[in-house]
Amino acid sequence: MATKGSVFLIGPGFIGQQILGELLAEGYPVTTLVRREEAKASLEKLGSKTVLGSLDNGDVIRTATAAADIVIHTATADHLPSAVAVLDGIAERAKTGKSTIYIHTSGCSAITDGSNGDHTSDKIYEDDKPEMIDSIADNAPHRTIDLAILGSRSKLGAKAKISIVLPPVIYGLGKGDRLSIQVPTMARFAIKHGYAGYVGGGKAVWGYVHVADLARGYMTILHYMESTSGDEVLENPYFFVENGEEYSWERCAEEIGKGLYKAGKIQDPKPRQIPSDLYDYLFGEWSLPVLGQNARNRANRLRALGWKPQEKSAFDSLLTKELPIILAEKSDFKGYSAPVAS
Repeated sequence: MATKGSVFLIGPGFIGQQILGELLAEGYPVTTLVRREEAKASLEKLGSKTVLGSLDNGDVIRTATAAADIVIHTATADHLPSAVAVLDGIAERAKTGKSTIYIHTSGCSAITDGSNGDHTSDKIYEDDKPEMIDSIADNAPHRTIDLAILGSRSKLGAKAKISIVLPPVIYGLGKGDRLSIQVPTMARFAIKHGYAGYVGGGKAVWGYVHVADLARGYMTILHYMESTSGDEVLENPYFFVENGEEYSWERCAEEIGKGLYKAGKIQDPKPRQIPSDLYDYLFGEWSLPVLGQNARNRANRLRALGWKPQEKSAFDSLLTKELPIILAEKSDFKGYSAPVAS
């Protein structure tokens, strides 16, 4: 049996821990970047080595990258210094004749339009048509980091294999009962304010994927990159990962409303528009890009590689897995302010 390449995983959170489980199950030696000393033990118990540091510790990230065959970044789509540190480590390896696989997590906010939810867009981005994604504005969400990666990718050429993953709305119960971001934030808003709401016109549509299916998607991408020449990988950097479900944000709010009404947490299940002065209880200035615009896409490349979604549907998962955890939370929710991958 061939020896598995060593992996450096940045971001052992909702997405990262799910991928970590897949990597360890397949026998990959993994080193994980961990911010807190107290988190080291749990990761090492799972079978991962750890290196202590934050996204701002460029030297730590560069050194760990230079020692790894594979780097997977799932911490956030909006931290340029950490991505640059990875690219510097990859360049160091390239100088010694070593190739690196780098899978970076961006997000579908990058392909959002300016509809503000007034309509459902007919435009659907397809990842086997990279020119469609290349055409998005340089100032689109996440795009600054993606462009930096693409620039280094062009310079490194076939000496490195680099791909960018753009997840849609991620849902499901992750490792350690972790929850995703977008839909749970909407649900917490509804509990706090007494109604299920949407931003903008509510007609904009996003795709969905369960976190476990997403992790399997990363593994499919990894296996493709391992078995494919650097020249061929260079032809297209993009991968979408969607399960075929597409819903408007109004429909999402409607399902949240039904669940919370049934649980006795709100008096009326009918969703309504959230005024902009309450956006701080969602994603602040990013509420419209994250929850109000169209971001339709198709994961043609993954499906061609044999990947298929296996988990339960988004709203089934919401009602049976996620809402019970959210309803048991005791903290006073004041909006989501942490950096996110999507």
